Amino acid sequence: MIRLPRPGMTAFRNRLIGVVVALVLISGLSGYGGAWLLTHNKNGLTVSTLNGQKKIITDQSQLINKIAKTVGPSVVSVNVNITSAAPDNSGLGLFGFSQPTQEQAAGTGIIISSAGLIITNRHVVPAGTTTVSVTLSDGTELKNVSVVGRTSSSDNLDVAFLKINDAQGHKLSPAVIGDSSSVQVGDDVVAIGNALGQFQNTVTSGIISGYGRSVQAGQDNGSGGLSSSADTENLDNLFQTDAAINEGNSGGPLVNLNGQVIGINTAIAGNAQNIGFAIPINDVSGLINQVLKTGKFSRPYLGVRYVPLTADVASEFNLSTQNGAFIAPSSDSGNPSVVSGGPADKTGIKEKDIITQVNGSNIDQTHSLTSLLDEHQPGDKVTITVLRGNKTMHIDVTLGTLPSS
Repeated sequence: MIRLPRPGMTAFRNRLIGVVVALVLISGLSGYGGAWLLTHNKNGLTVSTLNGQKKIITDQSQLINKIAKTVGPSVVSVNVNITSAAPDNSGLGLFGFSQPTQEQAAGTGIIISSAGLIITNRHVVPAGTTTVSVTLSDGTELKNVSVVGRTSSSDNLDVAFLKINDAQGHKLSPAVIGDSSSVQVGDDVVAIGNALGQFQNTVTSGIISGYGRSVQAGQDNGSGGLSSSADTENLDNLFQTDAAINEGNSGGPLVNLNGQVIGINTAIAGNAQNIGFAIPINDVSGLINQVLKTGKFSRPYLGVRYVPLTADVASEFNLSTQNGAFIAPSSDSGNPSVVSGGPADKTGIKEKDIITQVNGSNIDQTHSLTSLLDEHQPGDKVTITVLRGNKTMHIDVTLGTLPSS
């Protein structure tokens, strides 16, 4: 079970939206044992010493401390008020009429421009959000904040953009955006976020455990399970990281040891330990550039629902390639794999096709169809390479605009 932690509805309940990335504990005991064994091997060779182990630990601690100080000013706590329909009879007023409920929630955001643009997760500022404020790393709360746009609830990219309209004279420090395509399994990473919605700029560290993950995520229903299927999201091409999981960090940065943002923390595995997921920053770099340039949010739209190919998926469907975006047949007539009337449908792309390239760039474990399309703007013409059976086709498609929610 993968879950998007349930938003905190009141100060009393303190169950806040979020994700945090991993904390790797370096055990002094095991380090000492290793040093003793290496120093006292039967050949009398001194390979390592306890002082050497301590120096490694100290150097790593100093590095994480430096990253926290450098990146911390670019991380904000996001506080929201949400209006929603009453979930049960507790919201009924006189004569049995349902009364809307006011909920409070918190998450994390990343400053991406000195003009006050912020990127976060869609589920941090969902539809129904009425007011948004942010708290800077120095504790200053800025209340004049608006939602520039967010992806739709059915979009497999869980992102939203905010704008600080009045910084009240404060200098805003944008984060440095990195290159997530260069990330390898085992790379060290650091996360900074609003843990539990009440501990600002909590810093944790860990490693990349995997990439190219696809999960179905949903809001925590408060009892450790997912809420209704209508609230679930299909998320693709995620980094997996070992994680000291806490709520409140959704939308926060996952950074490399150079202090560059390489991911946005998004979901956790609720039935497991040390499994968290983050959106690779390259999947949203095109959108970031678009919003920075135009101040507006619009998503390029191809009109297909796809499964990122892996060796397991290729084996399951008996496919000839292990890289690409497979337009798997849909069993739900209301959600076809090729959207009727969409750009892909108009150019003849079909179910069971495998999209292997966009403008000559290969789709693989580090370059998803989403990230390659998001390098373009609505209205751009791109060449899609499609494998249909044993035949390779090159199809020109004019991208549409995917409405935000």
